[in-house]
Amino acid sequence: MAGRTPKNAVVDRAPPPAAAAESDVTPARLLAPDGKWIGGAGGSPFAPSQLLDLFRGMLRIRLLDSRMLNLQRQGRIGFFGQSTGQEAAIVGSAAALRAEDWVAPALREAGVALWRGYPIERLIAQCMGKGSEVSQGRQMPCHHSYRAGRFVAMSSVIATQLLHAVGIAMAAQLKKDAIVAMAYLGDGATSENDFHCALNLAGVRSAPVVFFCQNNQWAISVPFAKQTASRNIAVKAKAYGMPGVLVDGNDVLAVLAETSRAVERARAGGGPTLIEALTYRRLGHSSSDDPTRYREAGEVAKWEALDPIDRLRNHLRGVGLLDAAKEESIEEELQAQISDGIRAAEAGGEPPLESLFADVHAEMTPQLREQRDATIASFAGREPPKPHGR
Repeated sequence: MAGRTPKNAVVDRAPPPAAAAESDVTPARLLAPDGKWIGGAGGSPFAPSQLLDLFRGMLRIRLLDSRMLNLQRQGRIGFFGQSTGQEAAIVGSAAALRAEDWVAPALREAGVALWRGYPIERLIAQCMGKGSEVSQGRQMPCHHSYRAGRFVAMSSVIATQLLHAVGIAMAAQLKKDAIVAMAYLGDGATSENDFHCALNLAGVRSAPVVFFCQNNQWAISVPFAKQTASRNIAVKAKAYGMPGVLVDGNDVLAVLAETSRAVERARAGGGPTLIEALTYRRLGHSSSDDPTRYREAGEVAKWEALDPIDRLRNHLRGVGLLDAAKEESIEEELQAQISDGIRAAEAGGEPPLESLFADVHAEMTPQLREQRDATIASFAGREPPKPHGR
């Protein structure tokens, strides 16, 4: 699934106050919170099929979040990181990329991998640590990778992926490949050294990379107000010699429009862009987190009223592309895909014991072979073989 933003899409921007800094602008927006088109006369230029694909991609993330959280509570998976409330930022940015582009994700971009073709049963099997999944249970749950989709493995080490993306982009420059690297980050990552190193290097080298920040207002329990003294994250781009874009992260069409511009600018040799998508993490940082301990219910309710799926749903209904029956059909289709994925993942079996020792070296060393044989024997209740040469 991939999308292109029509060139005549007009992004609504209120002019900044005269004394405001260049990047201190009202977030770019094409849809009002109630779903009405505010992107210019003539209505939305997006193709009906594209609009429905965006809706389907966002709804899939929301439904999968609910099902996976239920599996975690049932003890069928041990850990899950949710993206509820951030679906527009995830899908809108993913739709701006081409298949040949690379993605260096943070921690809430599994939906980007799904958009790029990541099989849903593989996503679920990874969270379950099943033997049918390529990582064989060795990678932390919800830390996906997808080679075919050029989706680099997720990492819990904050902001390291930004430098990886710059490296990918610089390699593309050297090879003269017309590809773009997309680097995802959260607001908390902007306080890490690697954020500054990555943007500085990308700016100096004019690397074809887009830094996409999902500012979901909370870095675990640290609010955005304690993250930086600047008015926003987008304004930080100026120090590194690149454009900074502030976009309503709950407006999927504005996200797609702004990200498409940044991606094509990078592809044409114009250099990097920093995009800040204002959105909200509605649930906990993960299934292990209780957000009621550090934030007020009223704050959550305020952002729930700005739900990104509701916004697109209302727009689709307003232009006659969606009704209750069609939405029910889409939801049934997605729920069936998730159910089939769960069944397929659980049927995958556990990773074989010997997989603990595989892929460490191109050829297994004698010492590692001894450890493997002793472990297998121990689990089988046999006397472990005597160590070689002793």
